[in-house]
Amino acid sequence: MNSDRLALEYHAAGRPGKISIQPTKPFATAEDLSLAYTPGVAEPVREIARDPTKAYTYTNKGNLVACVTDGSAVLGLGAVGALAGKPVMEGKAVLFKRFADIDVFDIEVSAPSTEAFIETVVNIAPTFGGINLEDIAAPQCFAIEQALRERLEIPVFHDDQHGTAVITCAGLINALELQGKLLEEVEIVIIGAGAAGIATTKLLYRLGVPRSSILLVDSVGVIYSGRDGLNVYKEACAIDTPKRTLAEALVSADVVIGVSGPNLINKAMIRTMARRAIVFALSNPDPEISPTEALAANPNIIMATGRSDFPNQVNNSLVFPFLFRGVLNAGAQQIEDKVLVAAMHALAGLAREPVPDAVLAAYQVDKLEFGPGYILPTQFDPRLYDTLVPAIEAAVDKDQHKGESQSRGKSAK
Repeated sequence: MNSDRLALEYHAAGRPGKISIQPTKPFATAEDLSLAYTPGVAEPVREIARDPTKAYTYTNKGNLVACVTDGSAVLGLGAVGALAGKPVMEGKAVLFKRFADIDVFDIEVSAPSTEAFIETVVNIAPTFGGINLEDIAAPQCFAIEQALRERLEIPVFHDDQHGTAVITCAGLINALELQGKLLEEVEIVIIGAGAAGIATTKLLYRLGVPRSSILLVDSVGVIYSGRDGLNVYKEACAIDTPKRTLAEALVSADVVIGVSGPNLINKAMIRTMARRAIVFALSNPDPEISPTEALAANPNIIMATGRSDFPNQVNNSLVFPFLFRGVLNAGAQQIEDKVLVAAMHALAGLAREPVPDAVLAAYQVDKLEFGPGYILPTQFDPRLYDTLVPAIEAAVDKDQHKGESQSRGKSAK
């Protein structure tokens, strides 16, 4: 059976889909019924009406996240629509539950406008302790996230932006150390000026990379100051440079990060890059250049992709479950940049620690250690929870905490 057919069988077998809802309280007797529903349910209703924060004590709000999409940018498949995006949202729900024991409702929204999408999410937000935006095309994704962050008092996180930025930068700082280079001194090219590309650029700015050291490239070419037709998000990343094409941008570059599409980089471009270069070709399922081609062009590079069948997978699943667990535990009302930086450093640091036998067994390898083929932890590393969650909790501003009632929304690992 080929892999496509196997994937369809996986999703269709038994009860269709990948998630279900299970009760968390006893429900076997008449007394259970009277407590779970009428008349007993009236008591928590009265408490929450008096004090809305009691929702974190008496309901699942503190451990429930909405994973919301409009289907306008699903994986590498494009604008397939909200309903077609549902398998991905269910997949995110599985990852949330498996890695951080967070419950998720997947919400697929067919909205006629950006404003209608925003209003839909605002109107359903009382149900949830957090909002995870997913697979929403740029530039509307930026406006959506900003509006929701301004209007809601629960964490809002666009994974395609910030999850990608965190995991990419975590891998990059480790790769730079291995290559003997400093973050504030390297020349970086980012291919793709959508959600992931712009968010990664902004996080790199925060980490100390000079604006003049990052060239952002979109489907037209280099984003330079004065270029016609730039939206406000691209304009904010434009710099003065004579370079106009991707090939020109890569000459002497120390780093290239691809978050765009397949086969945009060739061997000749790799050969023009600086010595001990770093190539992150993260387009899925087909990268900007295959590891085989890139390493053939220059065997001294450090190579990463978004795929699980090559070393150095850069994958958001190392970020979002643990990030939400941390901010939900801490009662955060927003996810600030310093929380993202804390997650990034925690991930980077974990890759430098000795790898436990459980990870070697899961990946059927004899050895994994920090080096050119292992710059990030793996998805099934059992230390991720205990490493990332406390670091994220500690980074949340104390004045964001909703108080003792929020802590009751915590879920055990």
